[in-house]
Amino acid sequence: MCGIVGYIGEQQATPVILEGLKKLEYRGYDSAGIATLSSGESAIRRSEGKLVNLENLLREHPLSGVIGIGHTRWATHGRPSEINAHPHKAGPVIVVHNGIIENYLQLKEQLKQTGHIFKSETDTEVIAHLIEEKLKTENGFDIAVRQALAELHGAYAVCILNEKEPGTLIAAKLGSPMVVGLGTGEYFVASDIPAILAHTREMVFMEDGEMAVFSNGEVSFSTIAGEKLNKAARHIDWSPLMAEKGGYRHFMLKEIHEQPRAVRDTIAGRLLESDGDVYLEDLPFSDRQLAAVKRIVIIACGTSWHAALVGKFYIEGYCRIPVEVDIASEFRYRNPVINESTLAIVISQSGETADTLAALREAKSRGAMNMAICNVVDSSIARESSGVIYTHAGPEIGVASTKAFVTQLTALYLFTIRLGRATCSIDSPSGQRMIAALKKVPALLEETLKLNDHVEKLAKKYMNARDFLYLGRGKNFPIALEGALKLKEISYIHAEGYPAGEMKHGPIALIDEEVPVVVLVPKNSAFDKTLSNMEEVIARGGRVIALCSEGDQEVGNRAESIIEIPHLNEDLDPLLLSVPLQLLAYHISVLKGTDVDQPRNLAKSVTVE
Repeated sequence: MCGIVGYIGEQQATPVILEGLKKLEYRGYDSAGIATLSSGESAIRRSEGKLVNLENLLREHPLSGVIGIGHTRWATHGRPSEINAHPHKAGPVIVVHNGIIENYLQLKEQLKQTGHIFKSETDTEVIAHLIEEKLKTENGFDIAVRQALAELHGAYAVCILNEKEPGTLIAAKLGSPMVVGLGTGEYFVASDIPAILAHTREMVFMEDGEMAVFSNGEVSFSTIAGEKLNKAARHIDWSPLMAEKGGYRHFMLKEIHEQPRAVRDTIAGRLLESDGDVYLEDLPFSDRQLAAVKRIVIIACGTSWHAALVGKFYIEGYCRIPVEVDIASEFRYRNPVINESTLAIVISQSGETADTLAALREAKSRGAMNMAICNVVDSSIARESSGVIYTHAGPEIGVASTKAFVTQLTALYLFTIRLGRATCSIDSPSGQRMIAALKKVPALLEETLKLNDHVEKLAKKYMNARDFLYLGRGKNFPIALEGALKLKEISYIHAEGYPAGEMKHGPIALIDEEVPVVVLVPKNSAFDKTLSNMEEVIARGGRVIALCSEGDQEVGNRAESIIEIPHLNEDLDPLLLSVPLQLLAYHISVLKGTDVDQPRNLAKSVTVE
């Protein structure tokens, strides 16, 4: 999500940067811009939309200079527009930025009080103004940057220019990727390898809390605090396509591994820990409006519908408001009961799903309050909704949704806290406990991803099965549905998800020694019941693959195969359980030789009914 390219050397910077930005188009973006320095003066060109718009602008108004920075923006703070596009400038300072600055509102107010005037809605512009402010008391460009970065809370990868030091480029990172390319008498900076692979294969990968200063034909690395570092280059022999995938074999696998970052970005800047509450910047409803909601309808399709089913458990369990979950393609055709006291929540990764958009319009026509959970800023659904919670998953290239799903679950959990605080059904201590648990999820997702090799071995064991069953109870039943969907989508194996307690009402007739049964049985309030259902499968010769909590010997001694996940709590286990199910589907698909990223008959965004 978002792309950065920087250059300093002897070539004209603009063609190098523009070429690099094109190599990052696969990441998705809604605006783009380039800034260069020449003879101590800066020039900036920015445009909304695709890079072709920026190219046309540059033909009419070209840029010159052998030092420059460029950016493709995926909107988070502020809608897609030329004024919100990067680079941003304050005084002599020009900045491009990936990431989210959590405390930008507080910094912005402080800077306004000292006379700074802001032009955009972005968090990035704060960085430029803050560095400009530091330059008033510090003679050194790098010192001012260090002091400014020390005040930022959140995640960033930045490239910075200063008109007063036209031969210097500074880059730094914390929580967002940044790579430095070493050339002969020239240097390249980018958020991802593909942008600079055509120019050099000698790369230095920056770590969190590090800064690079390019000046006088040299580069020096240090910590942001100022401690000097010796960084070794690594030779990259990836093909251009492999580079786009970050070295992963498929986009889907890359996106599965991006889930810890995606959840971090979705919660960043939204947690009011001391209050036990959350801040949802694009949700305009007051506590009074939320407290007036008597009923909630969540509307979605496919994977988003599975997320909605989990959301029903969250909202009803904590807020005690009845929730109905509808498939969007059915919603308008059943004369739904909707009125002014109903809140309609639509969920869509793309924000362009035709059935979901039509359902939103139907709910609005009947007077319902409405909001969206969406990944794409300023998409049709986001524009037409009264409020929106943006998930910050970043562009998802693989057709089978992975990181979008876990960020939708995260957004629903955030909304539950906000709604519960507004309706007084969640008190401050309870909200604090919920937030504390949520903050643990990214690290636990990283732990869960370490199961990849183990799951690959299981995939080899079960890849030739013609049918799979997936069983779960409570919040884990929708995860069983999602696991089955993932397998169907990309491996073309028939798979079905069921509530575990429904086995004896029909599906148990399907079980024999040829049918793998994936049972979601973590330690929770339904553990004993689910274990009993698992025993029923085993008694009929079913081959059980059990997803259980770490160290659970009671399950481990019974199942044919086990996948142990870190245990957090009943609310958030669904996020962790999703990962091995995604990996299982992925590895079976690879072994069967199907097209993982673009499975047959499917499209990423369903824009027709």
